[in-house]
Amino acid sequence: MRDRGVLGVVLGVLAAAAFGAGGIMIKPLLLDGWSPVAGVFGRVAVGAVVLAIPALIALRWDLRPLWRARWTVLLYGGFAVAGVQVAYFAAIERIPVSTTLLLEYLAPVVLVLLAWARSRRRPAWLVLAGAALAVGGLVLIVGPGGEGLDPLGIVFGLIAMTGVAVYYTVGDRSDSEVPPIALAAAGFVVGVVLLGIVAATGLLPFETSFRDVPMLGLTVAWWVPLVAVGLIATAFAYAAGLGSITMLGTRTASFLGLLEVVFAAILGWIVLDEAMGPLQILGGVLIIAGIVCIRLVRTPPSDPVTQPIPVIAPS
Repeated sequence: MRDRGVLGVVLGVLAAAAFGAGGIMIKPLLLDGWSPVAGVFGRVAVGAVVLAIPALIALRWDLRPLWRARWTVLLYGGFAVAGVQVAYFAAIERIPVSTTLLLEYLAPVVLVLLAWARSRRRPAWLVLAGAALAVGGLVLIVGPGGEGLDPLGIVFGLIAMTGVAVYYTVGDRSDSEVPPIALAAAGFVVGVVLLGIVAATGLLPFETSFRDVPMLGLTVAWWVPLVAVGLIATAFAYAAGLGSITMLGTRTASFLGLLEVVFAAILGWIVLDEAMGPLQILGGVLIIAGIVCIRLVRTPPSDPVTQPIPVIAPS
């Protein structure tokens, strides 16, 4: 059991690092004229292709478990894959990126508070302290701006946060017949369809370019960064993240996910020369301290803080 917990932490950290690298990988395309939604559509499509065969192997080539879990798959693909992305880009059109990130990454804290409300049992003080430290660190890293906030932008930011919460709650379904890698692959297929609908309806701009782009000091074909972000920051990141959730539960895995912001800042500093200030470094330390506090709390399996929110299929 202890080895399983260690593996879960390792997978969670690797998933956060992979997610955090996504911005750097996709940036050459965005600078060359790709719209954000086009970039997201491409990375999710690549992720679906990459995970298709591994998912079928995990399912033993039997798609019936996916059909039985169809509402879970639709919820996951709709909110945790497509919904987060569309809501995020809709939000940053109206409010600062930093504020959007802060709203989106409040999901772990909201999950703790929701579990508290559902169970009417206060979480351990160490959990609350860890949550406070993590939020404080997040604020220091993203440095949210608060001037002239558009209420609709706030709503979109909260929808993005809901998508992140769904990612963790749906992922923590230990009784599910669907292996994590199969859930990720099926969710990508749903996400591609929904993002395609968004593009077709013109809800958000969908623009691409097929010129060579600069990447890490080299000039590469346009598909190189797209494959890189689809393989590493999408397929691997989602699959590893779901594996971590399965092993650690919603609470710990969701706070580990905050490391994505830390890794994004570190990689931006190393690769793009976007310097980190003292407050950002302190913020990273606070997030790590918060995760340690939460990880130190031993939670019984029956504790609703670690249990997923039930997904009830319509009758």
